Amino acid sequence: MTTSRLQELIASYANAPETDELRAGYRQLANAQASATELLNLYSSAAGLLSARIAASGYPHTLLTQQAELFQEMESQLQQTGRDNRYSFIIVIPVADRPEHLKSCLESLHTLMRQFNYGGKAESHYCKVEVLVADDSENRENRERIRKTTQHYDQQGLRSLYFGPEDQLHQLEKIDPSDRRHARKIVGDHPADAFHHKGASCTRNISYLKLNELTRNRADTLIWFIDSDQEFSINHDLQSEPVFAVNYFHEINQIFSNSTTQVLTGKVVGDPPVSPAVMGGNFLSDVGGFLSTIYKLDPAAPCAFHATEPQQISDAAYHDMAELFGFKSATEQYDYHCTLPGVHDNMDCLIDFTRKLNSFFDGQHPTRQTHYTYQPLHETITAARTVYTGNYILSSAALNHFIPFATLSLRMAGPVLGRLLKAELGDAFISANLPLLHKRTLDNTGTSEFRPGVDRERAEIDLSGEFEKQFFGDVMLFTIQSLIDQGYPHKLADEIEVQQTVNQTAESLLGKYRSKQCQIDQRIESLRQQIKQLDGWIENQRDSDQATKELTAFLKSMEYNFGEKANSYRLISDDSHRQARCREITRAILQYPADRSHWLTLLGR
Repeated sequence: MTTSRLQELIASYANAPETDELRAGYRQLANAQASATELLNLYSSAAGLLSARIAASGYPHTLLTQQAELFQEMESQLQQTGRDNRYSFIIVIPVADRPEHLKSCLESLHTLMRQFNYGGKAESHYCKVEVLVADDSENRENRERIRKTTQHYDQQGLRSLYFGPEDQLHQLEKIDPSDRRHARKIVGDHPADAFHHKGASCTRNISYLKLNELTRNRADTLIWFIDSDQEFSINHDLQSEPVFAVNYFHEINQIFSNSTTQVLTGKVVGDPPVSPAVMGGNFLSDVGGFLSTIYKLDPAAPCAFHATEPQQISDAAYHDMAELFGFKSATEQYDYHCTLPGVHDNMDCLIDFTRKLNSFFDGQHPTRQTHYTYQPLHETITAARTVYTGNYILSSAALNHFIPFATLSLRMAGPVLGRLLKAELGDAFISANLPLLHKRTLDNTGTSEFRPGVDRERAEIDLSGEFEKQFFGDVMLFTIQSLIDQGYPHKLADEIEVQQTVNQTAESLLGKYRSKQCQIDQRIESLRQQIKQLDGWIENQRDSDQATKELTAFLKSMEYNFGEKANSYRLISDDSHRQARCREITRAILQYPADRSHWLTLLGR
């Protein structure tokens, strides 16, 4: 067996004590005494040492190449043994009118496969990784583009199946007529001529039914749900391009192979995983801080907003109400770090910054992006309470746990599912430091291709639809947490008890949202005054009108969504609307145990 890459790596550590076990394992391998499992563990240990060196060295190309070659050598060794019992994977990507996002996502997966070659190839296709694209698009042209993109990557060796609206309807037709009434509460009830934009949760649940078929008698297959605006790479600093430094499939296989895990959730780096509805306050604070700083500088002086190291973003620092989730609220401002390359001045920086402002309404946060921090993976494994629905892996057995309350179309589906999984699976539900790169917007437009609940039809960007779903998603989450503390779902909750809990949670959250609105309204007024100061600072500077225009548009949209007369707050404050939503939430919670039972029937379990 050729083991030159492994041999070179071990030799590069000279006589370091941490390589003693590696050397012993290598001697076994050289004497043809190592089993497939021992071979896998040997290369995994070697790769761990190399990963630490790569991170400490700033992810240089030479070491990334060495890492790729080491894993490719491991794949060759495993194929030669003829005993590759590792997990196979089905990557599931729900997508709605985002053909360009999907293309970037699949291209990153294809690059990852070329880099590490997990499972090897046979008959021009990768053996252990396949893709299911679940299309929820409305636009027919987008559907066709998504279907063709799926076919393209299938032809490139990445086995890919398009699961479009017609396929999904066909899947639902397989349900026994006597079970369809119950199924509608889980997968929705959408007419065939309007079978689109059902929502990510309904689309995932329909996909679960398809996956139940695909994984029947395939206990060695893991299912990985990701979002179409994510990529299989990581960012590690402010300036460098993303890198393919994590062999996700290898790491996930090791976790599931050496534990009783049923569900594993990763996180994201890059853009925050939360709605702009709960980021307005801290973003305004950061915008104000940037403008206060730049006004003191010479517009024509070299740009002063570059940093060699990314600012450490604390957990949930992008969330206006982080304390609700047990995190400390970030009170400090976060600096903006200019991303312009080459020689430029402060005025260039301001112009580029103002162009990014309205991307905030698509979920981008220019001042509070997160970056990957390396840790040995086993040190990051911990019990979980939240599912990141854009990055979670489950065994086929865990298909029993569908996305709850999908037909209510609320945000926070992942945290709600996570609380229920924690109650039902315990230690079999874990998280680990396996983030994907989250890119809310396209590089060439600065906007998302499609974002439900965000209306760009008028001058001001309207977040009220998403805002409403966020508020009542929070109501659902904290109601579920309160009921779980009392024994739910194992202990059936009384209707009056559930109703009271929902109403009390809604009233409490409304007070917190209102308090945050007052704070945001003050920051909007501060920004208005800062924009007035801008004229003097940039007088006679190039593109000054454009910068002022971008800032003014941003201010108007912030005022429209978060100001004193914002429709967002009017919706959640309206007694009639809030009470109707609370009744829906109450009924859904009471129905959930029965839904679980019906779901198992649908799966044939």
